[in-house]
Amino acid sequence: MQTKQRLLSLDVFRGMTIAGMILVNNPGDWGNVYAPLLHAKWHGCTPTDLVFPFFLFIVGVSIPLALGKRRELGHEHQAIMLKILRRVLLIFGIGLLLNLFPKFNFETVRIPGVLQRIALVYGVAAILFLKTNWKTQAWVGAGMLLVYWALMTLVPVPNGYPPNLEPETNLGAWLDYTLMPRHLWSQSKVWDPEGLLSTLPAVVSAISGVLTGLWIQQPKEHYQKLTGIFGIGTLAILLGLVWNLAFPINKALWTSSYVAYTSGIALLTLGTIYWLVDVLKYQQWTKPFVVYGTNALFVFVMSGIVAKLLYTIKVNANEQTMSLGKWIYQNGFNSWITHPMNASLAYAVANVLFFLALAYLLHWNKIFIKV
Repeated sequence: MQTKQRLLSLDVFRGMTIAGMILVNNPGDWGNVYAPLLHAKWHGCTPTDLVFPFFLFIVGVSIPLALGKRRELGHEHQAIMLKILRRVLLIFGIGLLLNLFPKFNFETVRIPGVLQRIALVYGVAAILFLKTNWKTQAWVGAGMLLVYWALMTLVPVPNGYPPNLEPETNLGAWLDYTLMPRHLWSQSKVWDPEGLLSTLPAVVSAISGVLTGLWIQQPKEHYQKLTGIFGIGTLAILLGLVWNLAFPINKALWTSSYVAYTSGIALLTLGTIYWLVDVLKYQQWTKPFVVYGTNALFVFVMSGIVAKLLYTIKVNANEQTMSLGKWIYQNGFNSWITHPMNASLAYAVANVLFFLALAYLLHWNKIFIKV
């Protein structure tokens, strides 16, 4: 495969990740969800906990492929930097608008969020790519993980607590509540899973992707690239599992062990798809994921808007008032699928298929919405 060609396996991986994100975010009934489709309650890692770090890893892989191409075409450094800044601001702003929708209550709007983290992580990783070489990026990534581990496990919390990893009393929670009271995740109000301090190790999830993208671009044989990807991926998983003994794998805290573990799995996943799609050319099955992957941000935003509308819009049925989403679930799924977990899963799958149809419509008309 020519490195200047589009990396089809990356589009497939991105599409699979977005489909997974929609699947786990939209069950018919949160009280009836299969365990692998839920986040770990605190420490630990389920398949659902892989989705977000996978996306940040993919963001990282895309950086040398996209920005490197701009440099090769002779784009001025300042113009590339301005484009990065514009993209950061747009993605962050879209995330804020999504949090504001539909009530637009600025007094309690959640400032952190998934898109906000993607924006910040992309900005830092992209600038690092432009300003440094791969060795510096690797050292910066390792340094960030070590600094975060030290901050979370060795630094006392200013409000009187010793260093700890509990949800409401750890250093990251204190920082978020101190700087953004009333603007945090509504389910906790005093800490946020996409908080400020945990964005530091999240950057490393993207840096691992940047280094992978640079490796894939090397003028090497496929087997050499795959050997490196699978070898480093396996070592990263082992590092995460060992580090877990002292600094538990935890998505909400985005611990350093979690970064190593999930980046390793991301490497193995991308390597497998790369081998099947770009090396062996088994591409017949990829179309739905490519369709998802080429309009990933738009589909994610629309899925969030639709989910909020289904929750906000109320309908009257059998002398009861309920949300439109609940009415659709009860009448379209729970009424004929006897097992409640299967009904809940079917509703989530229907969401995936609905947004796949929307993405197909855009793809068919050659509409690719990017920022």
